[in-house]
Amino acid sequence: MLGRICEAQGIPFAYGSGRLEDRKSLRDDIAAAQPSHVFNAAGATGRPNVEWCEFNKIETLRSNVIGALNIADVEELIKDYENVCILRVRMPIMSDLTHPRNTIKKISGYKKVVNIPNSFSVLDELIPISVEMAKRKLTGVWNFTNPDVVSHNELLEMYREYVDPNFTWNNFTVEEQDKVLAAPRCNMELDISKLKREFPELLPIKESAIKYVFEPNKKKNLA
Repeated sequence: MLGRICEAQGIPFAYGSGRLEDRKSLRDDIAAAQPSHVFNAAGATGRPNVEWCEFNKIETLRSNVIGALNIADVEELIKDYENVCILRVRMPIMSDLTHPRNTIKKISGYKKVVNIPNSFSVLDELIPISVEMAKRKLTGVWNFTNPDVVSHNELLEMYREYVDPNFTWNNFTVEEQDKVLAAPRCNMELDISKLKREFPELLPIKESAIKYVFEPNKKKNLA
């Protein structure tokens, strides 16, 4: 998605092929491309979901911690870590409802879901903003979600309304969920006031989900 956006805006870009835990391969990628900015969206979340990370902690540490530090160490950002911009994406959703990393794709395939409000990131709206942030040379840590919260049930109700009128699901409690998980899940609303001040046009999560995710899929039968 990020590559398509850069291409549409006429921004030269290159994909890296190195492994996050291998500094030399990262150094070679950056030396070959000579980029003005480096976007790192790689990391381990596991398949089919984050539960994998609980049973593969060494692999998770290598990519999500050591790998991220390697990225910072081998590029120009090493001169001043204050030049790093960290975007905290949470529970990403996108217009491609078949993508295995799409939270809607995940929860629509679960036998049971917990109905708790959370912050979500609509990538179709937010990824273009990340490019604009690079152009503006913004730095620091940013909670990178849409304003407000939406529950799993509300998302699945939209899915049923726009995509599959025959879709059904079942709920269970947090206590019931915890009994079948390796570790408890977190549920939260992130403070995005900083992002909203910079980009006041950013849509609330429900409006964004309808505009960027469900409306484009309204007449498609993806079930």
